[in-house]
Amino acid sequence: MAKVILQDVKKAFGAVQIVHGVSLDMADGEFIAFLGPSGCGKSTTLRMIAGLEEVTSGRILIGDRDVTTMQPRERNIGMVFQNYALYPQKTVRDNLGFGLKMRGAPASAIAARVEQAAAMLSLGPLLDRKPAQLSGGQMQRVALGRTLVRDADVFLLDEPLSNLDAKLRAQMRIELSQLHRKLGKTMIYVTHDQVEAMTMADRIVIMHDGRVEQVGSPLEIFDRPATRFVAGFVGTPEMNFFDAMLTPNGLSMAGVEVALAHRPNGKGDVTLGVRPEHFDLREDGPLQFIVDVAEQHGTQTLLVGQIQGVHAQILTPRVNATFGDVIRVGLRAETLHFFDATSGARLTA
Repeated sequence: MAKVILQDVKKAFGAVQIVHGVSLDMADGEFIAFLGPSGCGKSTTLRMIAGLEEVTSGRILIGDRDVTTMQPRERNIGMVFQNYALYPQKTVRDNLGFGLKMRGAPASAIAARVEQAAAMLSLGPLLDRKPAQLSGGQMQRVALGRTLVRDADVFLLDEPLSNLDAKLRAQMRIELSQLHRKLGKTMIYVTHDQVEAMTMADRIVIMHDGRVEQVGSPLEIFDRPATRFVAGFVGTPEMNFFDAMLTPNGLSMAGVEVALAHRPNGKGDVTLGVRPEHFDLREDGPLQFIVDVAEQHGTQTLLVGQIQGVHAQILTPRVNATFGDVIRVGLRAETLHFFDATSGARLTA
């Protein structure tokens, strides 16, 4: 096992800065997810850890070694890419053992490692098949197995599930979590899918425009997003945002006064954040919600419409509602989020 440390790591392509000084300490055996939209710098950061991109400035340490200028083969990392990159003419067995063969490992050692990885990933019955005879999930397991046979210090996974359908992604999330527990190795996982990050990671690194917005456990990030960007990116359906103004007794929102038990620090204009599941549907609610669309999800209903003329979504236990219905709603004061209207930074109580 090995810890991974990034010290003010930056990456620029010419005059264009892609990664702006990322500093992180990742513990031995930790599962870290880099989460963010396309172009935020997460894959570039992973490639710098792997040695596939040069570091413009800063340092990268794996274990006790400074690997900033080392070649990828010297870092003892294993990497799984978005595309499986399997050799189509080789069997699963040969794909799994190819890396070890190129490093000159003895045939007996290769066979033992391949059998071990195949058993761990339930690939035993498939060892003599070729990639064209495998499903997407099976090919992904082979790509993982090819990395596992190396017994690397750190495993780097770059959106490995994005080519799978929804059912296979859900299955592979479980398998990856179980695999991490078995191996006890440090894993760094890049994804734009918040479900993958929330369900598998010990900690999530939220990136935006080449910067780290927040680092924390899945529930820390969900419950206390550090910025408006994080609040809007994490959570399905996404958080609702409203322009509001703090008043001596609470806040004013679209001309409606709402009392607050705990007033946030700050004054004047703020951005109010409300998760869709944190509205209360009640007859004495101070706000008026007009339904545009009602999506029935079985045990829950997603209502899409407007609150005081502002687009909003409400997730509620199943209700019957149709276009044009008017529903009174209230806010749960303890669940509200407040952000500076200019900087987007979280305001604390």
